[in-house]
Amino acid sequence: MAKVIAVAGKGGTGKTTLSALLIRSLTKNGQKPILTVDADPNSNLGETLGLTIDKTIGDIRENYMRDPQGVPSGMDKINYLELLLNQVLIEENDYDLLVMGRQEGQGCYCMVNNILRNFTDELVKSYKYLVFDNEAGMEHLSRRTNGKVDTLFLVTDYALRGLRALRRINDMIKELGLDIENVGIVVSRAPEKLGDAFMKEVEEIGLPIYGTIPNDDMLLEFDMERKSLMDLPDDSASVVAVDKINAKILAS
Repeated sequence: MAKVIAVAGKGGTGKTTLSALLIRSLTKNGQKPILTVDADPNSNLGETLGLTIDKTIGDIRENYMRDPQGVPSGMDKINYLELLLNQVLIEENDYDLLVMGRQEGQGCYCMVNNILRNFTDELVKSYKYLVFDNEAGMEHLSRRTNGKVDTLFLVTDYALRGLRALRRINDMIKELGLDIENVGIVVSRAPEKLGDAFMKEVEEIGLPIYGTIPNDDMLLEFDMERKSLMDLPDDSASVVAVDKINAKILAS
């Protein structure tokens, strides 16, 4: 069964960048194949990986809810939806990507979500790692992984607002009944030394810091030129930092 790595945090703190760099680091270390799931409604992970996203799981779900009787003759609903879900899967050499896309609209999505969960549970059996780029809330993670997570990275930038968002996410974990083996904080755009006020807040949350990622001008350069973060050089400051964080995963 695949090891599940999830990344969560307030929007704009660098969680999607961390997700992409974890995928880069894992593949460089031969830890593949990887299934990565972009569960953030903003759906930016594909872009950071240099991929074009034409259709998402949310599109399939909404189209089906608009016309639940539009299943081709001779095919049941489950097989039809699984066929469409397979078409959404983007397959690369070392990793595959599923994009969740839009959030649910009005109406009961229970049947569609159950099919989606069963599809994901079966699909993940073919991979060594599942990397989950999560929204700020944890509901997607609870639905898609049967509540079992090996490592959860809670990402904040160097700001107390980001840390306070992590505190709320950490409190939410028990409410959702998630079974998480390891939880730790990653600080993006971090200075060389974290200040006392910041560290006091970390201590109050009660979680370890798994690593820090310094400011890296190459991230902005790659973003402006729409380059894949998979192509960052090995000596990039952010790559070096995430490789160190990843080494903790491989050692656990």
